[in-house]
Amino acid sequence: MSKDGWTQAPGEILREEGFRLDTVDPDGTPGYEGDKAAGDKELESRREVLGELQERLFAASRTGEAEDAVLLVLQAMDSAGKGGIVRHVVGGVDPQGVELAAFKAPTEEELAHDFLWRIEKRLPRPGFIGVFDRSHYEDVLIARVHGLADEAEIERRYDAIVDFERRIAASGIRVVKVMLHISRDEQRDRLMERLDRSDKHWKYNPGDVDERRRWDEYMAAYEMAIERTSTPETPWHVIPANHKWYARLAVQELLIDALEDIDPPWPKADFDVEAEKKRLAAS
Repeated sequence: MSKDGWTQAPGEILREEGFRLDTVDPDGTPGYEGDKAAGDKELESRREVLGELQERLFAASRTGEAEDAVLLVLQAMDSAGKGGIVRHVVGGVDPQGVELAAFKAPTEEELAHDFLWRIEKRLPRPGFIGVFDRSHYEDVLIARVHGLADEAEIERRYDAIVDFERRIAASGIRVVKVMLHISRDEQRDRLMERLDRSDKHWKYNPGDVDERRRWDEYMAAYEMAIERTSTPETPWHVIPANHKWYARLAVQELLIDALEDIDPPWPKADFDVEAEKKRLAAS
């Protein structure tokens, strides 16, 4: 972890029992000493670092040398900023090397299989950054809050998720699990902005108000999922997200850390470079 302005890895890496979201301040900026102006500047400068690391990883995929990948799992209540992360953080790299999956309600075909079936099909290939805008965690969050599965099945799913994530981590996929944590009041303000601005009406879903009424149930479901599925191989990072600039900067830093851990080398030329220079000069 470095880096200008940072004193520790962003977000909480959670492995303890009894975790509570109310111990994480949604207005906080843990680990970062700068303000919004400094954060905006660093987001821009670090975009170049992220872009180069991602290009090195993707280049290896083009030559068949790639063995590793990165998977960013984004979970949050509505309006917490997942789309902004995709646009302002992931959007700063070569889109050819990104595979984005936004998991909605399962289809009939998907329901005919175990809940991880459709997830497995969208895992990033070696050399790629995969992004899950919502994920397999919907099957233990919404399922718990809305009673779509009984307690025994949800418990089975926790264990299945842990086994699944350990397996894909062992295969070379760096799993970066992020919960963007906003306050209930901040969500109300963001949803109200969508109603106040005609250019944001398309983002508004009346069902979000119904889900807000279950806020405490969702927080309890998140706490349980984080406690049950945060492991040394695939820890959870809870990122305070009332300040969008901080959440974007924190997730960017987590992706940089994952790529630096891989440290992908530039592929070596499979041709005689000097000979090609001569051929090109003579052409």
